[in-house]
Amino acid sequence: MSDLPEKPVTVVLVHGAWGDASGWRRVIAHLHAAGLPVVAVQNPTTSLADDVAATQLALASIEGPVVLAGHSWGGTVITEAGNDPKVKALVYVAAFAPEVGQSTGEQVALHSTPPGLDGIIDDDNGHLMMSAESWVKNVAQDLPEAEARVLAAVQTPLGMQTFADKVTQTAWLGRPVWFVISGADRAVSVDLQRELAASLKAHTTELDSSHMSILSQPQAVAAVIADAATYVAAQSA
Repeated sequence: MSDLPEKPVTVVLVHGAWGDASGWRRVIAHLHAAGLPVVAVQNPTTSLADDVAATQLALASIEGPVVLAGHSWGGTVITEAGNDPKVKALVYVAAFAPEVGQSTGEQVALHSTPPGLDGIIDDDNGHLMMSAESWVKNVAQDLPEAEARVLAAVQTPLGMQTFADKVTQTAWLGRPVWFVISGADRAVSVDLQRELAASLKAHTTELDSSHMSILSQPQAVAAVIADAATYVAAQSA
């Protein structure tokens, strides 16, 4: 991990669909060990607007510069919410990063559907869920099966229309970006991740991991976030 910044920034973490803030727990432990303050947003995952509001509420409570990181669907959220002037850098982890006027679903459709998305289940109550078997085989296949099944058990329902919500602003425009690609991802297209990392001119790290690199390789993910924090601290000095 990089040398600690003299004036640590705050890291704000935004989780993805069918997850919650506790998915960042191992990354948080490494960031705390590096001396970085962390806030993990608890998204309702009911709509893009609702998740952006939750992220903005977290940002409003922080003084000083912020590194804003999003995993998976959280990348769409930070793309929309990250224009707060406190946000000095963005970190995308196996994440989406739509253009203005583009939805997450439209970005998914640019490539063949990953097998993990075949596990989406309509609960007949206006929400989508991810099947336990897909968690085991396609979302968290490099975690112990018992842990993948726990993730399935605690998942947050996703609002039916959430992936159709369109982005209205792009925080990555004019801000430095870091991107962590999950090279064995079966939930978000690896080709899409590589294309986004290139188009965003991101500092890019590719891990041999499932979609859940934040749990299977947390030290590596935390190191990238810490690098972003070091950069921001140097720019703020």
